Amino acid sequence: MGCHYGLVVLVGVTLLLTPGHGDPNCKGIAGVAGQPGIPGRDGQPGAKGEKGEPVLHRLKGDAGSPGMQGAMGPKGYHGEVGPLGPPGNPGLPGPGGNTAMTGEHVQHTHSAFSVMRTDQRYPVVTYDVTLVNKPGHFNAGTGFFTCKIPGVYYFTFQSMAKVSMCLRISSDSLTDKLGFCDYNRNTEQVLSGGVVLQLGAGQKVWLESFKDQQKDAETKDTQEKKIIFSGFMIYAE
Repeated sequence: MGCHYGLVVLVGVTLLLTPGHGDPNCKGIAGVAGQPGIPGRDGQPGAKGEKGEPVLHRLKGDAGSPGMQGAMGPKGYHGEVGPLGPPGNPGLPGPGGNTAMTGEHVQHTHSAFSVMRTDQRYPVVTYDVTLVNKPGHFNAGTGFFTCKIPGVYYFTFQSMAKVSMCLRISSDSLTDKLGFCDYNRNTEQVLSGGVVLQLGAGQKVWLESFKDQQKDAETKDTQEKKIIFSGFMIYAE
C-alpha cells in the first residue's frame, strides 16, 4: 500500500509540470527585476581610416587701389643732437676784394683811426696816444689825416676839461668851418661833434681850436684835459 501512494503523488507532480496542461486564466505572480550586470571590457581599436582629400588654396586677388592720404599727425619732439661729423673739405677761394690804386702801390679799401690827447697844453691839438691807425693814414705828430683812398668818411671828436674849449673839424675839402664850443664854469664838461666828408686823394682833415675865441688864461691853463679824435671810411669810390 505504501508503494502505490508514493507513485500517485509523483505522477501528479509530473502532470503539473507538463506544459499545455494548465488553466489559461490562471496567472502567476510577476517576478522581481534582475540586477544589472557588470560592464564588459573595452573592445579592440578599429582600423585607421583613409587619408582625406587635400584642401584647395584660394588664388591671391589683385591689389586694390591706394586709399586717400590720412591727416598729418602731431609734430614729434626734437631728437638729440648727433655726434660731430668729420671736418669737410676746404671751400673754394672767394672772389677778390676791391682795391684802390695810389701811385704804384695797391691799398685795401679800408681806413680808420682813433687817437687821444692827454697833454695839458692848449690850444695846440696833437696826440700822444694812438688807439687805432689802419693802415696808417693818420699822423699823430702833426694831427693830420691824409686821404689815400677817395671816398666818403666820417669824423668825430670828444673832449673833457674844466676849462672853456672851442674845437672844430677842419679840412681842405671844406669851405665853411664846423665849430663847437663849451664854456666851462669850473666843472668837468664834455664837448663833442662829428661830420661826414667826401674826400679825394691827398686831401687832409684835422682838429683845431678857435684861436681867435680863446682867452689868454684858457690857452695857458694846465688842468687835465682829454681829447679823442676818430675817423673811418664809410665806402670807397
